[in-house]
Amino acid sequence: MFFNPLTFLLMILFFFLLLFFFLMAQWNLFALVFAKIGIPPQYIFSALFLTLVGSFINIPIKRIPQETVADERWVRFFGVRYRIPPARRAETVLAINVGGAVIPCLLSIYLLFKTGLWAKGTAVTAIMILVTHWLAKPVKGVGIAMPAFIPPFVAAIISVVLSHHYAPVLAYVGGTLGTLIGADILNMGKIKDLGAPVASIGGAGTFDGIFLSGMMAVLLAVILT
Repeated sequence: MFFNPLTFLLMILFFFLLLFFFLMAQWNLFALVFAKIGIPPQYIFSALFLTLVGSFINIPIKRIPQETVADERWVRFFGVRYRIPPARRAETVLAINVGGAVIPCLLSIYLLFKTGLWAKGTAVTAIMILVTHWLAKPVKGVGIAMPAFIPPFVAAIISVVLSHHYAPVLAYVGGTLGTLIGADILNMGKIKDLGAPVASIGGAGTFDGIFLSGMMAVLLAVILT
């Protein structure tokens, strides 16, 4: 069987072209979100760059002792093999993601100061805290997880109802701060029972957690308005 090297090279080139256009589409989408929430055009690139670089940075906050962590061990008894997880002491490193949590929260505070929407922003955030806290569930070995699409949709609906003109801003603030407080901060007490080696507030990348909730909420608010 003969394999044409040129075909293989073309396949690699095609893959990288797809990856390039995928990244460009996401970059433009995020730029659109930042423009819709009122970030000045000259600062959009800086905000995107800091978010991208910050997504690889997790700042450790504290170490939380774990109750037990399971190591796989097999024992044979009367011809039957049993898997026994022996208990051992361990810990979870609690960290905060710069691109996924710190920067979105700073942007939310900046937007509140810029627009003066403190009352409506607080209202959206309070509702989102209740929603995300209700949806967030502890998952063994993983951390705190929740459905990805419900919180942004709720934030967008509430924001459009409260202010048609400032709906994208309110959606971003509520989606960001509401998820941070409701899903992460209010569930800190459950982390010690999850057996996860690292629990990162805001996720391990730009497409997780708080960042994703805020971005999706803005896009939905733009569509609804």
